[in-house]
Amino acid sequence: MTITAQIRNNVIDFLRQVGGLSYFVGRFFKEVFKPPFEFNELLRQCYNVGNRSTPLVGITGFIIGLVLTLQTRPTMQEFGAVSWMPDMVGISIVREIGPVVVALICAGRIASGMGAELGSMRVTEQIDAMEVSGTNPFKFLVVTRVVATTLMVPLLVIFGDMLALYGSSLVEYYKGNVSFQLYFNEVFNSLQYGDLIPATIKSFFFGFAIGLVGCYKGYYCKKGTVGVGKAANTAVVMASMLIFILDLIAVFISDIFYEL
Repeated sequence: MTITAQIRNNVIDFLRQVGGLSYFVGRFFKEVFKPPFEFNELLRQCYNVGNRSTPLVGITGFIIGLVLTLQTRPTMQEFGAVSWMPDMVGISIVREIGPVVVALICAGRIASGMGAELGSMRVTEQIDAMEVSGTNPFKFLVVTRVVATTLMVPLLVIFGDMLALYGSSLVEYYKGNVSFQLYFNEVFNSLQYGDLIPATIKSFFFGFAIGLVGCYKGYYCKKGTVGVGKAANTAVVMASMLIFILDLIAVFISDIFYEL
């Protein structure tokens, strides 16, 4: 195969993926408001997404706060700006680092899990059996998972931000003799609604993208058990790329509002 043919096939495959995902989004919004509503399954998926991701998100957030403060503090000391550490770390974590890192962690854990789970159900014909029995597998399997990730990822982001700030405050307490009360007073004084609201809103979009891509790759999985592994792998890659794209769009929109 020539390089030109390979590029053409890659472009066609990309456009096919975009078209399939767009159709999947349209079908989701068509089904999400249509009764009956699977509340029990939604609660179960919220538990799977939220509770089981909490330890990983918490440990990662705590370490991010420690590392960010330890790496930044020497530079701030050189410029005599150590007193600005709580402000700098708080704004960095809440605005950008916390939402993006937590979303990437969730993409690795949740999107891959959903892709593998739904992919195995597809190759073992469990989804086909649900369709034959008269139930709506899309509503039961896809809608509940996407709504669960949309609701739970922002909560995980808030939890990760809290532990990241706590980890940063520990460094300042032991290295700068800054009390926890003074540290968090400085953090909350530096934060504004313009920092909190955009970060929270984009976390909902991150969660929606993670759930949507994971379910899309798993729901249309093919080629037997090999396809299950491929679905899980490509779900992580696509979800991570969508997170970066959504974050870039959110930053541009936030900058426009800041200028206004």
